[in-house]
Amino acid sequence: MSPKEKALKLPQKPGVYLMLAKNGEVIYVGKAKKLYNRVNSYFRSNASHNSKTRMMVSQIYDFDYIITDTEFEALVLENSLIKRHMPKYNILLKDDKGYPSIRLSNEEYPRFSVVSKPADDGARYFGPYGGRMESRRAIETVCELLRLPNCSRRFPADIGKGRPCLNSHIGRCDAVCAGKVTKQEYNERIERACMILSGKTDDVIKSLEEKMLVCADRLEFELASKYRDEIRAVSSLSTKQKIISSMMSDTDVFALFTGENKTVFSVLHYIDGSLLESETKMMDTPVYADLAELLEAFVVRYYSGRSRFPREIYLQHEPASLEALSEWLSELSGKRVHVYTPKRGEKLKSVEMAYQNAKEKAVATMKREEREIRILEDLKKILALSDAPKRIESYDISNTSGSEMVAGMIVFKNGSPARSEYRRFKIKTLNNQDDPAAMREVLSRRFVRYKEGDEKFSNKPDLILLDGGITQVKAVAGLLDEMNINVSLFGMVKDDKHRTRAITDRSGGEIGISANPAVFRFISSVQEEVHRYAIEYHRKLREKSMTESELTKINGVGKKRASELLSKFKSIPNITKASVEELAEILPQTVAQEVYNYYRREE
Repeated sequence: MSPKEKALKLPQKPGVYLMLAKNGEVIYVGKAKKLYNRVNSYFRSNASHNSKTRMMVSQIYDFDYIITDTEFEALVLENSLIKRHMPKYNILLKDDKGYPSIRLSNEEYPRFSVVSKPADDGARYFGPYGGRMESRRAIETVCELLRLPNCSRRFPADIGKGRPCLNSHIGRCDAVCAGKVTKQEYNERIERACMILSGKTDDVIKSLEEKMLVCADRLEFELASKYRDEIRAVSSLSTKQKIISSMMSDTDVFALFTGENKTVFSVLHYIDGSLLESETKMMDTPVYADLAELLEAFVVRYYSGRSRFPREIYLQHEPASLEALSEWLSELSGKRVHVYTPKRGEKLKSVEMAYQNAKEKAVATMKREEREIRILEDLKKILALSDAPKRIESYDISNTSGSEMVAGMIVFKNGSPARSEYRRFKIKTLNNQDDPAAMREVLSRRFVRYKEGDEKFSNKPDLILLDGGITQVKAVAGLLDEMNINVSLFGMVKDDKHRTRAITDRSGGEIGISANPAVFRFISSVQEEVHRYAIEYHRKLREKSMTESELTKINGVGKKRASELLSKFKSIPNITKASVEELAEILPQTVAQEVYNYYRREE
């Protein structure tokens, strides 16, 4: 039975459908108020579909479906299935990508830090936040407010060691390092900080007022005055509260601008009627034909996995399942979240502003993409390529007199860096400085993995640019011929001041690029980026080697234990501050004591 015939037998009930390719892969997950109407719409006339929908329909070999009791259940199930299958035609937002969280460590004296995403490690997490800067400012704000330390010292190991820092002298910290705050008082302040980060400012004030009154009744006026000052500080948090997190906003506003290839979503965050922050997300235009449905899908992905929600959400377009969306958000947040599509007044103006943000970002991106396309077309002409190079790979070697020899591989896709596809290599076959031989080794390993079907190297480049002259080009050209790899290959030549001068081909002939400023700037940027990437890796390995050498001077510490120490504590200063108990978590007790004593031998 064909999918079209199968769709005619579907019920007029809510549910979720899964579109399947010939190999059984789930390529699209959708929900429907009435399965019959929604699924059959795909198999009717193609005239009403956009190009992406037509492409998806052409790949449907079969479909599966799950009937639910309500539209709300369908929305929840759809979200779960999209996370599980990651279908290529759905909106896919990786959870919390670019939205870090604040971590409170699970230790005797807990400390706040910024992490990329929560882990199952017993710590407490807050967020996610709009970015690392917002996360750090949130920590700084609550620590200053409650006079908690925000330095690198660790407690109780560092209590009584050294003088208090400047923050103590200017009243931003009560000098836990000097023993002026008891462990109980420290943890009480940490708990108040957690309440503030959770948006429970009123609860903090109420708790402090109760403690102040108790102290006043006991005639402990000095302690009562401290609680009074803290109440005033928390009460004056209204401005700083905006810094703490845009995710604690009263209202979030969503709008989108969609084109044939790209769609931009804009989100505005408001607190107490004031615009706090805006953000945009751009992605390839999915298969959705309905803008309201597309916007709803984005909102669901946006809030999935988050811990804080606004009181109200304004949408540019009203989805058919508005009530189900509101119910889902309310259940997720544990409080009532109202979702509207404003029709007039200031609320509508905020939606229009979000739309203008999305449109301007889309137009600017399209202009940039047009400029990049022109550059690649010019590059095609200059290098006499058959097509404009959509994928460019560039390589550079970095070493110090032959030691710690490494290579960097960077990727430009459609004229822009694709940093997720950058790769690093340690040179394995050489003990001396020989850049052409090193380049040959790296490209050999890269294309061996390509032929083996390694996902990390599965895409063949249209153009390879080596940071070097004819010797590197000849070394790699011979290799590519031996491996039967047909790729355009050139070298980027520098002048005596280490600046890009020209491009060299396989025969050693130099091709001038200075006559085309746009291409010249592009090649220069590629050469600078690959050099930066390779030398950054080399320096990292060299520093690690030097650090490990220092650690291996300690009795009982070899290369393996030195590496384990650096992996856990990240740096020598952190190792020097660690207690014997912390060191013993990865070292034998006697070796932990040796490390501890080594860094305190002068004391």
